[in-house]
Amino acid sequence: MSSTSQAPSSGARTAHPDHLGHVIFIAAAAAMGGFLFGYDSSVINGAVEAIRDRYDVGSAVLAQVIAVALIGCAIGAATAGRIADRIGRIRCMQIAAVLFTVSAVGSALPFALWDLAMWRVIGGFAIGMASVIGPAYIAEVSPPAYRGRLGSFQQAAIVIGIAVSQLVNWGLLNAAGGDQRGELMGLEAWQVMLGVMVIPAVLYGLLSFAIPESPRFLISVGKRERAKKILEEVEGRDVDFDARVTEIEHAMHSEEKSSFKDLLGGSFFFKPIVWIGIGLSVFQQFVGINVAFYYSSTLWQSVGVDPTDSFFYSFTTSIINIIGTVIAMIFVDRVGRKPLALIGSVGMVIGLALEAWAFSFDLVDGKLPATQGWVALIAAHVFVLFFALSWGVVVWVFLGEMFPNRIRAAALGVAASAQWIANWAITASFPSLADWNLSGTYVIYTIFAALSIPFVLKFVKETKGKALEEMG
Repeated sequence: MSSTSQAPSSGARTAHPDHLGHVIFIAAAAAMGGFLFGYDSSVINGAVEAIRDRYDVGSAVLAQVIAVALIGCAIGAATAGRIADRIGRIRCMQIAAVLFTVSAVGSALPFALWDLAMWRVIGGFAIGMASVIGPAYIAEVSPPAYRGRLGSFQQAAIVIGIAVSQLVNWGLLNAAGGDQRGELMGLEAWQVMLGVMVIPAVLYGLLSFAIPESPRFLISVGKRERAKKILEEVEGRDVDFDARVTEIEHAMHSEEKSSFKDLLGGSFFFKPIVWIGIGLSVFQQFVGINVAFYYSSTLWQSVGVDPTDSFFYSFTTSIINIIGTVIAMIFVDRVGRKPLALIGSVGMVIGLALEAWAFSFDLVDGKLPATQGWVALIAAHVFVLFFALSWGVVVWVFLGEMFPNRIRAAALGVAASAQWIANWAITASFPSLADWNLSGTYVIYTIFAALSIPFVLKFVKETKGKALEEMG
């Protein structure tokens, strides 16, 4: 599935104010998939310790139940494009909405640990689909003049979804008297946390019936008249729509389908540019960012923080994540991608090193000493802030821009797959590593953050202000 932008044609190409509101609604509705992506990814944070206690499992088994969703993510991301090209973008969203709903209900009412894991894989598949279909659809329906800003809705929706899940978890924990296994609505609190996702999942499905199919897909299946009507909805009336349809058809016919074979070459299997993309993806995950979203409640409780406070700190971290993402969206085109990545790496090294130092102290009465506790808490927020204002956004911008046109789709697919695999490796390993040595675990993340600095300086080229056709 491609969302390649077309060259400008004659006539006005920006939406009129009366159309812009409609376009914003369409983009926001599609970005609900991003909200669910963020919500479903991080809602498990509130249930980790309760699952460990209820099923009496060790860290290694627990980690697999948490991380198994990422396998579904990888499969969903790999297949969403083909599904969307075959049955349409809207049908693809509706399938994702059904899978999110089924996953939420199943996760809230598991019979045993194995079926909880199965429901998480189904939810992961929906996340993978949403991660691909949302940005592509928004790019295809947005007027060219607004495409960049509307495209940022997806990332904004993801970080808002993370924050809302943590706020809901905190509220439900308080309602259950601070006990993750406390009774709430006839279930244990952690089950309600996982089940609440039914609400945004159903809303996503309903919104998908209120937005139009992508004109690009309609043209690909020969529905030119319907495509023209939708183009008029989103771009206004001062456009030659026959010319626009012909333009899109021409662009689709001239696109080369890149394949895995096109990526091969050089002395190390892949072409160097592909390895750089893989490197960016791996570094983005190996600094341990998803520990902050999947395990932060567990982390704070392990050093003596009260469960209710630990949930609140998970929420404040996710607010910092939103602030950092907004900073990145403001500065990525002004400062440039490479300087932002380097600033972020330096900030992450400082935050992670301070966390490693704080966690190296012995617990006193089950808690970190007061000074080290505050240092750990502030450093965790510093780490998330610097990640969000740099690598959280910049890596995706780089991956969308850095590859030559001929291999862009295939190379992006390989880099994204590397990201899911790296995410799985960190998520699956953290509980066992933390049992081994929590401070040592953060030293490892600090080393990867430090290594990202020479990697960016030596191998990554700035893409700011360059046309996609200039990437070679």
